[in-house]
Amino acid sequence: MKVSVQAVAVWGKAAPSHSITAVLITDDQQTVVTGSQEGQICLWDLSSDLKISSKEILFGHTASVTCLAKARE
Repeated sequence: MKVSVQAVAVWGKAAPSHSITAVLITDDQQTVVTGSQEGQICLWDLSSDLKISSKEILFGHTASVTCLAKARE
């Protein structure tokens, strides 16, 4: 069974100033989480028509964020 996946640009018309190194989409597909080479974690709201808007930027990592995983409930 072949599954097609639609590509989504998570930054709109202009790329962010940080280098995205990891991406995670929540199970409800309403939030995208990105990790960056600069150590930032960004949360993005994803609408049903695939429009993305920034929600939060988390600072504090001293190294690149190269992997993201969700915690168990």
